[in-house]
Formats: sequence, C-alpha cells, structure tokens
Amino acid sequence: MALIVKKFGGSSVGSVEKIMAVAKRIIDEKKAGDKVVMVVSAMGDTTDDLIALAKGINKDPYQYSREMDMLLTTGEQVSISLLTMAFKTLGHKAVSLTGPLAGMKTNSVHTKGKLVDIKPTRVHEELDKGNIVVVAGFQGCDELGDPVTLGRGGSDTSAVALAGALKADSCEIFTDVDGVYSADPRIVKDARKMKEITYYEMLEMARLGAGVMQPRSVEMGKYFNIPIHVRSTFTTKTGTMIREEYTMEEKDFVIRGVAHDEKVAKIAVLGVPNNPGIAYSIFSALAEASVDVDMIVQSIRNIEKNVTDMVFTVASSDLSQAKKIVDRVADQLQAIAVLVEEDVAKVSIVGAGMLGNPGIAARMFGALSKAAVNIEVISTSEISISCLIKGAQLKEAVNAIHAEFFPQK
Repeated sequence: MALIVKKFGGSSVGSVEKIMAVAKRIIDEKKAGDKVVMVVSAMGDTTDDLIALAKGINKDPYQYSREMDMLLTTGEQVSISLLTMAFKTLGHKAVSLTGPLAGMKTNSVHTKGKLVDIKPTRVHEELDKGNIVVVAGFQGCDELGDPVTLGRGGSDTSAVALAGALKADSCEIFTDVDGVYSADPRIVKDARKMKEITYYEMLEMARLGAGVMQPRSVEMGKYFNIPIHVRSTFTTKTGTMIREEYTMEEKDFVIRGVAHDEKVAKIAVLGVPNNPGIAYSIFSALAEASVDVDMIVQSIRNIEKNVTDMVFTVASSDLSQAKKIVDRVADQLQAIAVLVEEDVAKVSIVGAGMLGNPGIAARMFGALSKAAVNIEVISTSEISISCLIKGAQLKEAVNAIHAEFFPQK
C-alpha cells in the first residue's frame, strides 16, 4: 500500500489513443490499496498552439502576462478532463482537479510563477474516497485567486512539490525518453543513460539546458528529499533515479553530462562608465521584471576614459522585454550602444567530480578547438563550465565535448 505521484508530459498524452494507453497502464500497475495522484501536462503541442493564437492578436502577447496565464492554463484542463473520463470509462473512480483546486498557491509573477505554499486538503479527501486524482500541472493561483503558470516544464515542479506535500512514497516523471542521458540522445547518438544522478548535478544539468527536468522541480525534490524516477511512458524499463547521493558505481564519473541550451541570446552594453553601481543599475532593472540573467562578463573598454563593456545572456523568450529595459538604462548611463546577438547557444559540462580534478576546463576547451568552435563567453560554477558559442556550431560542439569525456569503449 503506497501513495504514488506520477507525472505525464504532453507527448505522453498527445492524443486520445495515448490518453487511453496511459489510463490502462496506471490501472494495470496499481496495486490493491495504492493511492495514485496523476499530474498531467497539456496535450502534445497545445501550449505552443495557444501561444500562436495569442501572437495572432499581438506579436508580443507576454506583455499581457495575466491574460497569457488565463489562456495557457486551459491546456492542462483539457488533459485532466479527458484522462479522468478515460479512467471512468475503464471502470475506475477518478476526479480531475485544477492546480488551484489541488491547493497549489503561487506568487503573482505571471508566466514565471513560483510555488509558495501547497495545501492538498482536497487531494487527500478525494484519495480517501478511493479516487485516482488527476491534477493539472504547470499551474496554481495567487492570493487573489488569479491563475499563475510555473514556466516551461512547470508540470515537473507541480508533481514533485505535490509529492512532497503529500509525503508520497515516490514520484515518477514519465516522459518521451527513458531517463537522463549524458547528452541529448537526439544530438549525440552514443549518449549514455545514467542509472542515478544527484540532485545537485541534475539541478545544474537542468539549469544549463537539459530539458528532461525543470530546475525548480529538482530543487523541490531536494527540499522534500523525495527520490525522483525519470522514466519512459512507452516502456516499463527502469529509468534514472535523482536522489541525494549515489548508491552505485556511477560515483566514479568525473563528468556526469553535457548540457546545451539553444534558447539564449547575448546582450552587450558597450561603453558604460566604470563606476560603482553601474552593474546594479542594469541588473536590478532586469530583476524587477523577473528576467533571469546568466553568463555575465565585464571587460575594460578604455582605461583612460574609464569605460567598460557589460556582456550577459538571457533566455530567448525574455529577449524582447530585456532589450527594452536595457535600452532605457543604457540611455540613462549614456552608453555607446546596446548590441543583441540571437544566433548563439550555450554548451556546458556538469559533474561534482571536477572538484579537485585539474585540467577539466582545458580538456573542454581543447575539444572545442579541435572542432573549430570559437568560444565567445565562459562562465563557471563549482560543478559546471559553460561556453557561449555560435548557434550553428552547437551539434559539433556537443559531440566533440561528449567524445572527449565519454569515449566509446
């Protein structure tokens, strides 16, 4: 007898046939006495289709962020209704709950919300009635009751957070791949599936572009100390366990994986005064608009004139908003220019094993050099190294780095 939270992504419920297949699988796997909570994403490309509809009204619909959340939350409601109908058609009790009905409370940052509290009272009540509870992922509501979405991949966060709040025995993330790989298997054909990975390493992988998990969901897993099993919807094979520490031989790997992110843009603010408070004036304005910034580099442009250049990256989805903010601040600072480059990508290596192992960065840079890939910006953390490169060279870069650290046997 166990309480299990299972999350299914959009590709897993992308059609009526797939929804029926998921329902049958859950029923077949459910043991007597088990309590099951499903967290479901919108069907297939529904979210993209809804965004396209909004862009048909206004090319920059995210300026109306509340209305975008009102629109986007409808996608998951379709999924949970159909899946609940599937369970009932197969003769099992089930009920659908939106994020707010399931007790998911968020801040008021529309389209990029964060969970601030979870009170799953209704979920417990429905489980006690013998229902399979189907919850809409990716969404909650703020203190006014307005819908707030949790950003791309937010259903992962919904599932792990709900598992933690329910004190579930396990949390399973079902997706279209059968685990976490050493690189995107769509780009690197000999990428290796990991049996396990730590929260810390998975968080870095996700933050740096590994799309299999949303970073916030991994944070939730660590916070609640809930092991997360990432596995395939379409097979019954064991996937990858995300947990606090290793229990198997995988601890011997120095580098755990190669991550990449194509959805980035570079902004350069040229010729700003090299004085205290200049960086704050730029980045505080971006922070107030909830624009995340990464890979920040400051370099002296002219020592005699005491001016500097500020270079950083933002998510492509934030570029339009970030550019408006930076242009305004740059005018106030009398900067020479603000330049934007969109044809860029970030490639990174991640691994706790690089601590105390000199030469890891040199090997990464050497692999890129041999592949004739130029590095524009470099940033590091304790367990990761990231390079900004031309977007057109991403595939070559990822394969070159992977071959360096994961040679074929």
